[in-house]
Amino acid sequence: MSEVEQQYNAENITVLKGLEAVRRRASMYIGDVGVRGLHHLIEEVVANSVDEALMGYAKKIILTINKDGSITVQDDGRGIPVDIHPEEGKSALELVMTVLHAGGKFDKKSYKVSGGLHGVGVSCVNALSTWLEVKVMRDGKVHYQKYNEGKPLADVKVIGDSNRRGTIVTFLPDKTIFEVTEFDYDTIANRLRELAFLNKGLSIDIIDERTDKRNTFEYSGGIIAFVKHLNKAKNPIHPEPLYFSKEQENIGVEIAMQYNEGYNEAVHSFVNNINTVEHGTHYSGFVTALTRAINDYLKKNKVSDEKLTGPDTREGLTAIISVKIPNPQFEGQTKTKLGNSEVKGLVDSIVYDTLSKFLEENPPIAKTIMGKCLQAAKAREAAQKARELTRRKSALDSGSLPGKLADCQERDPAQAEMFIVEGDSAGGSCLGGRDRKYQAILPLRGKVLNVEKARLENIFKNNEITTIIAAIGANVGQEFDPARVRYHKIIIMTDADVDGAHISCLLLTFFYRYMRALIEKGYLYLANPPLYKITKEKKNYYAYSDAEKEKMVLEIGDGTTIQRYKGLGEMNAEQLWETTLDKTRRKLERITIQDAAEADEMFSVLMGEEVGPRRDFIMEHAKDVKNLDI
Repeated sequence: MSEVEQQYNAENITVLKGLEAVRRRASMYIGDVGVRGLHHLIEEVVANSVDEALMGYAKKIILTINKDGSITVQDDGRGIPVDIHPEEGKSALELVMTVLHAGGKFDKKSYKVSGGLHGVGVSCVNALSTWLEVKVMRDGKVHYQKYNEGKPLADVKVIGDSNRRGTIVTFLPDKTIFEVTEFDYDTIANRLRELAFLNKGLSIDIIDERTDKRNTFEYSGGIIAFVKHLNKAKNPIHPEPLYFSKEQENIGVEIAMQYNEGYNEAVHSFVNNINTVEHGTHYSGFVTALTRAINDYLKKNKVSDEKLTGPDTREGLTAIISVKIPNPQFEGQTKTKLGNSEVKGLVDSIVYDTLSKFLEENPPIAKTIMGKCLQAAKAREAAQKARELTRRKSALDSGSLPGKLADCQERDPAQAEMFIVEGDSAGGSCLGGRDRKYQAILPLRGKVLNVEKARLENIFKNNEITTIIAAIGANVGQEFDPARVRYHKIIIMTDADVDGAHISCLLLTFFYRYMRALIEKGYLYLANPPLYKITKEKKNYYAYSDAEKEKMVLEIGDGTTIQRYKGLGEMNAEQLWETTLDKTRRKLERITIQDAAEADEMFSVLMGEEVGPRRDFIMEHAKDVKNLDI
């Protein structure tokens, strides 16, 4: 056993007292008590296992979704210490599992880098579970403790011998706390795949005992494989991703990047495996160095006198920035933006020096990249002219509103909402059924452009897109300003058929690519109109799914007539108000960005140029389709 391993004992577990109100105020600790918060429980447990891998002590993690809805996470790390803590007089295992801010991450001796820095993770999972049990294989023994609602049922005890080492945690989320307690396989698998990409050589299994579905994620290529995975539905313009790696002042930096023929930037940044969706100093260092290196190459090699902007050099770029830092400083509890100033300079120097050298040594690839960036600059200039022309024609940014929009009386954006409605007939019913005090209606009459296959200059030529931009009032792309958004609820409302789903996808692609802050701020929603109207004795009932319809028919009894809605236009104004407009009865689905890398991949697969990945996706998920309308 090495000196570092020997030091990882009870005395290394630092205790910051108090497990206060976790069960009563769960959202303060895990974000919310919906689907996202539920899956965050897994994130906290898995983070401990990955931290062991970061230190080089774990190589295998196995996550199992059990038939009873519980989750088991097993690793082959050192195992949580079980000896008695010198100050607390309790087993270190019990402290870690039951005391907020108790863990081995604070003293920086047991863990050089860690994703779980606040020490609230596994104790919060314990507090928010109906029951949790933990087994620790350590020093030849199996140590065990079980808890109900975060409280130990007995002291830690030895229940057997083992020549293995590691920790096994099994927990069942508390149904009295969470709105839903059913885990989603794909959500978990996508995050585990991401962790395997970020930790080269780490093997992660996911097993779903409910369906016998399973996967193993292990990537010897690390983040190079990650970039290739994200670019699989795109056309790369050079065969292999560029890769930079360096460690300096205990900070490790890894970067992989590859350009493709697309028009969108897909740069994802991570700190100690945490997805920093708001980026931070590591991203700033990267983009500054990238722009400078490319401009210097253009000038030095007399390729062009054009002075490229940052966005010019990132059009069609897929990149992963992964840094490992002993003491990361995040802006905000959500850990979505890195604040360490020293990281910017380090990343900047690594990227500039390495990229400049690579470009000089690889003229064919350099020529291809320069051509891509120069083409982006020309497109930016064309887009600016198109923007100015559109402003003159449709008052895109002048403050006046498009003629199609039936605005509301409310001027406070926090109280106002706008429905983007498919078709004239549905738009007419919405106009008749809405509350004009706070509900605006924008009917779409023409074709919405697929922005995944178009540059910004062509987006300004699409009437429906420019109408949406003008109605929202906050511009678009690099100039988008969330503070000027006129409605803090923007609701997409389309028919429940294939055409409606296609329009929703086109609109979501537009918002994700060019008004992403709308989604990040929680302003974008999908309406959920009913699928069925069930009538008995002139009284109407509405069902939003097949299961709800069947249950409702049984409860109502004989003599019912059932209508399957295919379009919003089949509802009159009163019915639309009752089911879809009335905020006290309607069902809205807020659009979130759970995982930016996954979202980017899905938009590329479903809406991009490449047919193969889309066909593979359809084949894989065909059996899951219900209510196919053809």
